[in-house]
Amino acid sequence: MVDPAGSTRRGFLGGAGAVAATATLGGATALGATAALGGTAHAQPRRRTGGRTVAVLGGGVAGLTAAHELAERGFQVTVYERKSALGGKARSMDVPGSAKGGRRPLPGEHGFRFIPGFYRNLPDTLRRIPFPGNANGCHDNLVASSEVMLARTGGREDIRIPFASIGKAPPVLTPDAFLRMLTAFFETFARLPAHEIAYFAGRLLVWFTSSERRRTQEWERVPWFEYTKAARMSANYRQLLAVGITRNIVATKAEVASTKTVATCIEAFLFNAMGRGADGEPDRVLNAPTNEAWINPWITHLRSLGVEFRTGWGVRDLRLAGGRITEAVLQDASGARQSVTADHFVSAMPVEHARTTWNAQVRAADPRLARCDKLRTDWMTGIQFYLTEPTPIIHGHINHIDSPWSITSVGQAQYWPGRDFRRNYGDGTVADCLSVDVSEWDRPGILYAKTAKQCTREEVAREVWAQMKAGLNDTGRTVLSDAKLHSWFLDPAVELGGTHASNDEQLFIHPTGTWYNRPEARTAIPNLFLSGDYVAVDIDLATMEGANASARAAVNALLDEAGSRTERCAIAPLYRAPELEGFRRQDDLRHRLGLRNAFDLG
Repeated sequence: MVDPAGSTRRGFLGGAGAVAATATLGGATALGATAALGGTAHAQPRRRTGGRTVAVLGGGVAGLTAAHELAERGFQVTVYERKSALGGKARSMDVPGSAKGGRRPLPGEHGFRFIPGFYRNLPDTLRRIPFPGNANGCHDNLVASSEVMLARTGGREDIRIPFASIGKAPPVLTPDAFLRMLTAFFETFARLPAHEIAYFAGRLLVWFTSSERRRTQEWERVPWFEYTKAARMSANYRQLLAVGITRNIVATKAEVASTKTVATCIEAFLFNAMGRGADGEPDRVLNAPTNEAWINPWITHLRSLGVEFRTGWGVRDLRLAGGRITEAVLQDASGARQSVTADHFVSAMPVEHARTTWNAQVRAADPRLARCDKLRTDWMTGIQFYLTEPTPIIHGHINHIDSPWSITSVGQAQYWPGRDFRRNYGDGTVADCLSVDVSEWDRPGILYAKTAKQCTREEVAREVWAQMKAGLNDTGRTVLSDAKLHSWFLDPAVELGGTHASNDEQLFIHPTGTWYNRPEARTAIPNLFLSGDYVAVDIDLATMEGANASARAAVNALLDEAGSRTERCAIAPLYRAPELEGFRRQDDLRHRLGLRNAFDLG
């Protein structure tokens, strides 16, 4: 039966009634939708002299980062967010109707938070958000995982990979040492033929020694599936090193995913695992629900800096006159049209929403914006399973590598030492939350032979649960038990069960050629700046880190335009091994001459 109002059900087996669910997103609403100004009033911020007012259009990580950086530099900032809550896809949300006995509602989310150590811009922001008792602000709320699991089906043993501690002196890299390191690494997690392991390691060596010019001009045009020659390799090779990496980590299809995007991500992870250029351990999560550990303290801090918020305000149009944006037309929480003026505008919405606000005049003023119409999004959406017994499968994330729906998961209660799940959340019987991301919505599942988009919400929950059990319960142990399943919560942005499935919060993806269509933070319109994970930054992946870095770039461009003398935002690039710099310089010359990379044997 479809649950038209929400996303939560008690277990599958007893026919228990649904927990009441509404569109309300709980705790975040305390941040509040500002009352409508009525009619067609103009929402004009209080003005300071010198072009100091900024309208930030979007209240996710990109918008909040931009507001943070601008407010610290004395700008008067108002953030407008179309949702009723701030934080974008990073926020957590209350499960409606789940709280009893004075407890908080069960914590739900769009998808689990994952903050790897190679992120450096986002961690800097976290350090600057005060949190009671933390010397390093919200950054001290990060908890490191100690391992990762690749869950196999068909009775095969699951593969567990421990993470080495950060702080050890990294080895000096030579091509031989690099190949040995990669070969040893892949031998530990996959029973692959020796020649396939050697070939894959060689392909990574080609990438690591490729110049930026070759990466952008050549490898951006080559699909990862083709770059790794997956079609001619074993099924294990394809599943683990081609399809598994792209669908479960980068959330795109190996047959079309840009090699530049996939290999950039792998390079960052490997250097992180070696302790190079890292902020911390390779796999980190928060020590409480995201709003409690990060988003709510952030909003509180931004308010203390003078930032104002309007939630439930969606951008409908940007109006241009004299070559500048003169006003933004928004629809407020009551449905009334409002005209917002400011000296500068930062568009911090996801690309699928931002580009609908660029009318013909705006596009004519900056024809490059039209390229954003070619950028693509896909579904990567979360579902949480609430369990009546603690179920810490491993101390880290699980990649259900053989699941048709490309599932990843993490047991959350083990990371929340300051929370007693039964005492703090729900009805007193829930002891754990298994948070799951579903990356593939267009392949048939194992229960109903339907794609996720063709399923009802309850069928999606049953199917995901079955696919997880297929990988975790197939070697003689009962890791997941139906008897311990209390309820589930599917992201309310997803609408299923009707004639057309929809998802209001999709993920920006990276097929070949995407890099050429990604815009810069500065537009040709002097007072319009772009911020979001689709904006071109060093990390070529839709991430919170990319959103944060793009916001810093947008603020720097705004400061230049405003003639501000304040310090520019620091933007930390991804780490590059200095020992390989000579090889990259040599490769740049070879690429200019039309030659292959020196290590590229085809």
